[in-house]
Amino acid sequence: MTIVPSEVFSAEIPGRVLAGKVDVGVALHPEPMRGVRSEPLRIEPLVLLVGKRHRLADQSLVPLASLENETLLLFPRELAPAYYDHIIAACEQAGFEPRVTAFPDPPPQAMVARLPAGREICLAPVSFALHAAAAEPNVLARTIAQPGIQAEWSILWPARARSAAIARFLDSARRCARENNWLHPPDEPTRAASEAPSPARL
Repeated sequence: MTIVPSEVFSAEIPGRVLAGKVDVGVALHPEPMRGVRSEPLRIEPLVLLVGKRHRLADQSLVPLASLENETLLLFPRELAPAYYDHIIAACEQAGFEPRVTAFPDPPPQAMVARLPAGREICLAPVSFALHAAAAEPNVLARTIAQPGIQAEWSILWPARARSAAIARFLDSARRCARENNWLHPPDEPTRAASEAPSPARL
């Protein structure tokens, strides 16, 4: 098995799997595509990333509605349509339409690098956010109060795959999800950025 680390947005991953460029992919809220199978692998909350000078930096638990007048850094919708819509819908359910700043081809680290100025915010899955905050001393991760926003990662593979290696990989991924309780997010708000989770074994 070869792991190919690359920054590819969710909208591209099903097509790469279908074209045979990768055997297995993991994506946030992927769009259905004929010829590609998928199943949920992990559910985790989004958390708020802010600079230390931001007005919300001192709050350990942030209501989603308190982001109403903030500028949200987000990727262009076409890069992950279902995930983008999921975030916007959650904000609208909290009573506001977010003010979004999106820019083409944004690597996640580039968005994090803008946060220390204190003028913008970012919402990110907790598994990424805690590591990003630990790596950037002027950025903090803050828990979104319940009900918050849940992100769903799915694993994708070719529908006609007959590879024993793919089958073993899928079995390992499912076992990892069960053992780490990835599909049953905790009822309590997630911890703040003081501790980053250790990588799970796959």
